[in-house]
Amino acid sequence: MRSDVEYSPVGEGLGMRDFWLYVWLRRVAVIATHVTGLGLTLVLSLLSRPGTSLFSWHPMCMSVAYCLCMTEGILLFSAEGSPFCFKSWKSKVRLHWFCQALVLIAAATGLGFIVASRNVSELPHLASWHSLLGMCTLTATVLQTACGIAAIFPKLLRLSCPSSRLKLYHATCGLVVYLFSTVTVMSAMFTDWFQATAKGVAWWAFLILPLFPALVVMSQITNAYLPRKKLTS
Repeated sequence: MRSDVEYSPVGEGLGMRDFWLYVWLRRVAVIATHVTGLGLTLVLSLLSRPGTSLFSWHPMCMSVAYCLCMTEGILLFSAEGSPFCFKSWKSKVRLHWFCQALVLIAAATGLGFIVASRNVSELPHLASWHSLLGMCTLTATVLQTACGIAAIFPKLLRLSCPSSRLKLYHATCGLVVYLFSTVTVMSAMFTDWFQATAKGVAWWAFLILPLFPALVVMSQITNAYLPRKKLTS
């Protein structure tokens, strides 16, 4: 007798009609997530009017990093609605690394601009919930990058942990980083800058929209890595 964990395909146990409906809904959700991430990035970039001040580059850089690049870096592994769904796994991993490198570059640039802006204005650093959440997100992003390096080069780093477990840790940490970034983006809607820029229904729409990509990403990661059932034979 032995027991092992089996990762069941998404939609197992559904009838054929219900299964295809489920797949269709997931495809629509993934495509809508692409549109939402790109739309948030474009609108936040336009609202910040980059070039008008040092601060104006901060929202643009951070939205490019987390709303666009990190979202796309995760969704390219999706079987539904990803423009890279026909690429090999190795190609997807390389594209994922490229997207995550862009995340680090854009986030570091955005951090540099906000630090410079507050220094010029002689304002204190880490004085709001948004800034504290932002630092947590940046720290988690760096740790997640280290975890990804460990997952892809375990032999080079002489790690005794199995590769499959490292990949599970990497995916779990990635989900934590994405949820952190979602909360940070939402907290930006409460800053003086954004409340002076968007009001009424538009403000509520911007507050709620980041939740949709987070739910889709969370569903993708949990469906891919969490064991669905345990079999004994």
